Amino acid sequence: MKIKFENLKYQNDATNSAVDVFKGQKLAESQFTVSTDYVYQSSFTSLEGIGIANSRNISNKEMLKNVRQIQLRNEIPQSNTLWGNNDRFPQFNIEMETGTGKTYVYFKTILELNKKYGFKKFIIVVPSVAIKEGVLKTYRMTHATFASQYHGVIYNVFDYDSNQLSRVQQFAMDNTIDIMVLTMSSINKGNWNAKDKKGLVNVVYRENDLLQGQKPIDLIASTNPILILDEPQALDNTDLSKQAINNLNPLAAFRYSATHRDKSYPTIYRLNAVDAYEKQLVKQIEVASVTAEEHGNKAFIHLKEVSNKGGKLKAKVEVYVKGKDDSKKKSIWVKQYDNLLKKTKLPIYETLGDIEDIDATPGQEAIYLTGQPAYITLQESNENDLEEKRQQIRLLIKSHLNKELKLNQRGIKVLSLIFIDKVANYRIYKKDGSIEKGPYAKIFEEEYEREIVKPRYSSLIEKYDIPIDEIHQGYFAKDGKGHFKNSSKGESAADESEYQLIMEDKEGLLTMYDANKHTSSANKTRFIFSHSALKEGWDNPNIFQIATLVETKDPITKRQKIGRGLRIAVDQDGNRVPGFNVNTLTVIANESYDVFAKDLQHEYEEDGEKFGIFTDDVFSTIITCQNDNYEDSETLGREASKELIDELKTQGYIDSKGHGTPEFKEAINNGELNLSDKFKAYEEDIITISKKYMTTLNIKDARRRVDVRVNKEALSDNFLALWNRIKYRTRYRIKFDSDKFIEQVVKGASNFEGINSINVIKSRYKVSKTNLKLDESGVAAQKSREYNEQVEDTKYQLPDIVSELQNATHLTRNTIVAILKKADNLDQFKINPISYMTKAAACINALKNHIIINGIEYIKTGEAYDQKLFNEETLTGYLGEDGNTVKVDTSLNKTVYDYVVTDSDVEKEFADALENDEDVKFYIKLPDWFKIPTPLGSYNPDWAIFKNEDEGPKLYFIIETKGNTAWNELRPDERAKINAGEQSFAALDTGLIFKKVTKEDELN
Repeated sequence: MKIKFENLKYQNDATNSAVDVFKGQKLAESQFTVSTDYVYQSSFTSLEGIGIANSRNISNKEMLKNVRQIQLRNEIPQSNTLWGNNDRFPQFNIEMETGTGKTYVYFKTILELNKKYGFKKFIIVVPSVAIKEGVLKTYRMTHATFASQYHGVIYNVFDYDSNQLSRVQQFAMDNTIDIMVLTMSSINKGNWNAKDKKGLVNVVYRENDLLQGQKPIDLIASTNPILILDEPQALDNTDLSKQAINNLNPLAAFRYSATHRDKSYPTIYRLNAVDAYEKQLVKQIEVASVTAEEHGNKAFIHLKEVSNKGGKLKAKVEVYVKGKDDSKKKSIWVKQYDNLLKKTKLPIYETLGDIEDIDATPGQEAIYLTGQPAYITLQESNENDLEEKRQQIRLLIKSHLNKELKLNQRGIKVLSLIFIDKVANYRIYKKDGSIEKGPYAKIFEEEYEREIVKPRYSSLIEKYDIPIDEIHQGYFAKDGKGHFKNSSKGESAADESEYQLIMEDKEGLLTMYDANKHTSSANKTRFIFSHSALKEGWDNPNIFQIATLVETKDPITKRQKIGRGLRIAVDQDGNRVPGFNVNTLTVIANESYDVFAKDLQHEYEEDGEKFGIFTDDVFSTIITCQNDNYEDSETLGREASKELIDELKTQGYIDSKGHGTPEFKEAINNGELNLSDKFKAYEEDIITISKKYMTTLNIKDARRRVDVRVNKEALSDNFLALWNRIKYRTRYRIKFDSDKFIEQVVKGASNFEGINSINVIKSRYKVSKTNLKLDESGVAAQKSREYNEQVEDTKYQLPDIVSELQNATHLTRNTIVAILKKADNLDQFKINPISYMTKAAACINALKNHIIINGIEYIKTGEAYDQKLFNEETLTGYLGEDGNTVKVDTSLNKTVYDYVVTDSDVEKEFADALENDEDVKFYIKLPDWFKIPTPLGSYNPDWAIFKNEDEGPKLYFIIETKGNTAWNELRPDERAKINAGEQSFAALDTGLIFKKVTKEDELN
C-alpha cells in the first residue's frame, strides 16, 4: 500500500504564506568559484569550477510589505520588522500542529520557491536523528507525487555525511534543486565555540584535502541556502547554536514547529492545536484511565525505591500530598523517623505513624512503620504495580479490538503503540543464550487470549488466524548480536537503524494481513512495543491506542505520546479517511482524566501555546478599510486593539489575567456586546475573533463515551414520510458560455468588476514629518504628519502573465490569452505587474465561481441512498457538558438513533430543542455518507426534519445550522457548496424547504 497525498487547502495556505514572502522577486541566481582539481560531473552540474548560489533581489522594505499582507490574510498581528533575536538574516515562524503534515508542506514550499523564483539551494536543519529519518522517509514517500505535480522537475535530497564530502561539493555546483538534510550536532562544534572543552571541531569546519584545502562550511555558505528549521526551539536556543546556523550564511529561513518558543520572528502562518482539532485535521483525543483515585481519603502508600548511598538510608514512596486546591499523588523521599502525617499534611496518614526503619538489603527492600501496616516491601509494591500495568494492557487490547470491528470493514488497519522503558520487560536474553518473553509480553498474550475468545470478536479470529507472538512486534535498538537493547536518548547509531526500520515498515504496518497477498511480519503486526527513548520524529496514521508502561518517572511528555498517533488514518488504498467518527486516539493513562487533561494543557502552555488569553494585539488584524487582496488595506492596529482590550476589561468581559469571563461568553453566544461607538461597527469581527480565543483543547473522557445504536422501532411511518422525500441522488451539469464569460471578465457583470476596471497604484514612499520640541526635559517628538510621495515611472522586468494567471485560475492558456487580448488596460500591468495580476486573478475567480454555482443544474439520477446504511454505520459520542452527544427518548421514536452526535454547541442545543418540540414528528442528523455532489466538492447537509403543528400543514425541512455570525464567517466556496446543495434538493421536487438557521424556533 502507498499513502496518497491530497491537495489540502490548509497545506496550500501554509505553502503560499512562505512563498509569498518573496513576492516581486525576479528569477535570479549568483555564481562563485569552486577551487578544485577534480569536479563532480553530471548532466545537471554547472560549468567546471562554477558554483550556483541563491540570490535575493527584493529589498527588505518590499519583503516586510509582503509579510504584513500575508499576516493580514491569515489574521495574524502584523510585524513591524523582519528581524528577530537573530538579526543576521530574515526568519519566519510557521506554526503547524503535529500530525498536519508540516514536512510535506516544506517540501512543497521548496519546489514552489524554485518554480516561482528559481531558488535551488536548500538546507533542512533538524535537532535529532529521529526527525532526520522522518524527513528522509517523507521525501521518499512524496517524490512521485511531487514529480507529477511539478512536471518531472529534478530535485535531490541527501543526508549530510561528514565521510562523503564530495556530496557537499556536488551541492555547491549542481544546477538543479538540491536539498541537504543535516542534524544540529553536525555543525554546532567549531573553532569559534570557546565552550568546547574537548577541543572537538565538526568536520564541516576543517580544511579538507579532498576539497583542495577548502572547508566544507565555506562551500555551503557560498550557496546562500534557504533554511528550513524543523523544530527551531530545539535548534537555536543558545548564542552558540545561533552562531552555528549563521555560519551557513542563509538567504532566509522558515521555522516550522507546533510550538514556537521564540516569537520574536514574524509569524506568517498559524494552525495551532485548537484550530487543527476544530477543523478535524487531526484525531480527537480521549483518555481512558487506569488508576484508583483515593484523593487522600485513604492512606495510599507505594514503595518505589530504596537507596543507601554514602551510608544514608532513604526510600522513595508514592503517597497523596495536600496541595493548594486538592491532594495529589506524588513521589517523595523519606528517611528514618520521618512522620508521614507531617510529610503529606493529610490526617489520614496519622494511622501509619513514623518511618521506624528502612531495609536496603537486596531482595528484602522494605520500610517499617510505627503504625499500620507494620511494613511495606518493594516486592509487594512491584507486584501491585505490575497489576496496574496489566489493567492498562487489558484496556488497550479491548479498545483495539472494538475499533477493529468498526474500522476493518472500512479498509482501515488498527495499530496500537506501547512504550516501555526497559527492553527486559519485553524480551529477556539469558546468559546461556536462551531467549524468553518479558513480563509485559507475557501479560499481553495472556490478556489478548482472554479477550479475543469472546463471541463478539469471532470475525477477528477468522481474519487474523496468526500465532499470537506474531501480532505484536518490538521496535528497539539492537546490539552486535541482533539482540534488543535499551536506548538512552534515541541518538545512537543503533537507534538510527531502528528509526530507519520503523520508517521502512510504515506502509507494511498500514497494510492488512491477507493470507494470499500480504504476509510480511509488518503486515501481521497490530501491536507495537517500543522504547520510551524513541519518542519523536516518527508516527503512523493508523495508531489508535497508546499506552506507556514505565516503572519510574514517565520520560515521555503527553504531547510526545499523542504526537505519534495524531495524523488522520488511511485506508488500504492509501487515502485519508477524515472525521472524528473514525479518528479517535485513545490514550491509556495511569492517572485520572482530569489530571491528564490538565497536565497536557500545561505542557502546551509551557511550550508557548496560551489558551484563552486575550493579548493586547489580538484584535489588531480587524480590517477597517479593505482593498483587493488585502493590498494597502487598513486595519484596527495594535494601539486601537489595546484600547479595545481595556474597554472589554472595563465591561467585565476580560479579567485581569487576560481570560474571557463567563459574562463575555454569554454575550458572545447572544451575539450582542456592549461596545462603544468607536468599536460598534466591528462587533461581528470582534465576536468572531473572541470565539476563537475562548476555545480550549477538548480532550474526551473515555468513561463518558457511548456507542450509538439504531432505534429500529423508529424506522416506521414518520421516518419513511421524511426519508422518501430526501433519499434520491442527483447529479449536476453546468451551463457555461465561454465567449460570454470572457466578455464579462473583461467588461464586468452585475455585482462583479471586470479587468478593465483595474487601477493599480504606482510605487510610492510614505513620508513622515515630525516637529521636534526642545525644552528642559530634552528633545521630544510631537505628533507626526504622513503623506505618500509618488515615484516616477519605474520599468520592471515583466513576469509571464499568461502562466501566472493560468496557475491562479486553473483556466486554459487559450482562455487567458483571449481575456488579455480584449483587455484595454494592459498599461496598468507595466506600472505594477504584481498588483495587476493579483487583481486580474481575483476578477476571474470571482466570476468563474459565480457562474459555476449559478449555472449549475441538478437532475435526479434514478438512484437513491440505501436506508440500510443507517444499520451499517457505527457511531460513538461523548456525554457531559463538554461532550458532543444528546441522549434521545427512544420511546418517542422521533429519530434514527438512541443518541444524537453533533459537531458543535449550536447543533447540540438544536438537537435538544428538536427532542423537546412536540410538533417535530421526526428528525435526522444526516450522516457523513449522505453527500451531495457539487463542483467545489461534496456537501453534507446537517438535518432533515418533519414538523406538523396541530391543524397545520406537514412541513419537511433540510436544515443547515450555523452560529449567530457563522454564515458570514464561511469561506465563499463553503457558501457556494451550501447553495448548490439547496438547488439539489429543489430538483427532487418533493416539497422540501431548505433553511439556514441558528435556533430551532426559527423553523416556525
